[in-house]
Amino acid sequence: MALHSAALCFGAVSSNPRTCWSSRFSASTRFRRCSVNASGFSVPSSSPVLFPQFRLQGKALPIDNNQPTDESSLVVCFGEMLIDFVPTTSGLSLADAPAFKKAPGGAPANVAVGISRLGGSSAFIGKVGEDEFGYMLAEILKENNVNNDGMRFDPGARTALAFVTLRKDGEREFMFYRNPSADMLLQEAELDLDLIKKAKIFHYGSISLITEPCKSAHIAAAKAAKDAGVLLSYDPNLRLPLWPSAESAREGILSIWETADIIKISEEEISFLTNGEDPYDDAVVRRLYHPNLKLLLVTEGPDGCRYYTKEFSGRVKGLKVEPVDTTGAGDAFVAGILTQLAADGSLLQHEERLRDALRFANACGALTVTERGAIPALPTRENVLNALLKAVAA
Repeated sequence: MALHSAALCFGAVSSNPRTCWSSRFSASTRFRRCSVNASGFSVPSSSPVLFPQFRLQGKALPIDNNQPTDESSLVVCFGEMLIDFVPTTSGLSLADAPAFKKAPGGAPANVAVGISRLGGSSAFIGKVGEDEFGYMLAEILKENNVNNDGMRFDPGARTALAFVTLRKDGEREFMFYRNPSADMLLQEAELDLDLIKKAKIFHYGSISLITEPCKSAHIAAAKAAKDAGVLLSYDPNLRLPLWPSAESAREGILSIWETADIIKISEEEISFLTNGEDPYDDAVVRRLYHPNLKLLLVTEGPDGCRYYTKEFSGRVKGLKVEPVDTTGAGDAFVAGILTQLAADGSLLQHEERLRDALRFANACGALTVTERGAIPALPTRENVLNALLKAVAA
C-alpha cells in the first residue's frame, strides 16, 4: 500500500483498491492483518551524513532493522508515535471534510525520521498498539532507517489517532483518540536503557508527561541519559486538549525545564508559559533561560527563528514558501538542528556556524509545510540544500 497516496472516508472502505484497512472507527474497531509496504516514506540507505489505564507490559516484537547505528552521532527520540488523519481539502471542519489522508505522526517520531532523512543517525523509543497501525508505524521507522529497537507493542491498547483540521492558511487544530492509547502506557521496565546511554542527544516532548505510567518512564529515561553524559533536547510541543487543564499543562511542561540542555519553543508557547507576556520581548525570553541551558531556540513560523546562548543571541530569517499544511514543521526544524549538533557539538560555541545550521533548520521546516502530513513531507538533505541554493540565487 502506498501510504502517501491513501485516503480514507468515514464509514466506508478506502477508495484506493490496494488498501486493505477497514476504515470504520468505533469502540469496537477491529483490525485484520495484511502486508504493509511503507515504501512511500522510505529513503535510500546510502543517504550521506549531513556533517562530520492498562498495566499490560508491551512486547518488543522481533524487528530486524538491518541498519548499523552510528553511535557517535546518535539522536534517540522518546515519546509518542501515532496516525494523523489530515483532510484532503483545507478550510473545512472535520465533519465537512470529504476524506482524510492517513499519515504517520507524533512529534518525537517525526524528529527521528527527519534526522534519518537528512542523513543522520536516529532511534525511536515509545509504545504503539499491537494492531495494524502499530505494525505499520514500526515498518515506517524501519523503512526510513530509524532504529526501532526501543519500540514496544501493547496488546491491550490501540495506537493513538489524531484528526487534524486544516485552516485555509495551513494552520491546524487537533482532535485526539486516546482512551488511553498505547503511547500513554509505556512503563519504566520497558525502556531500552542501553540504547539511551549510547546517544549523543536524547530528545523528547511534554505529552509523555501527562499520565502514568509513561510520565515515570519519561523521567527515568531522561535521568539515565543525563547520568550518561547525553545532551537533553526538549520541545514542549504544547497540545492543550490532552492536558486536564491549562495550569496542569504549564506546571507539567516547566517541571522538567531545568534539566534540558537544548530547548526549542514557539512564540505561542512562550506566551502560554509566561501567562500572556510578549514573546518578542527578549527580556521575557531570557527569563526562560535557566543556568545550565546551552541553547534556547524560538521558532517564528515563516519568519524563521531566534537563538539564545549564554554568550550571544540573534535571529535567522526563514525561507518563504506557499504553505499547504504546517503539521510537522517544528519537528523538521528540530531534526535539522539536532542532526548538525549531533555531528558537531562545537556549533554551540561559534555563532556564525550556528547561524548557518539554523538557516538549514529553517529550510527543513519550510519545505515540510509544502506537503500534507508530517512524516511524508519531511525533506531530504538534497531537497534542503537545493532550496537554500535557489534562495541565494533568487
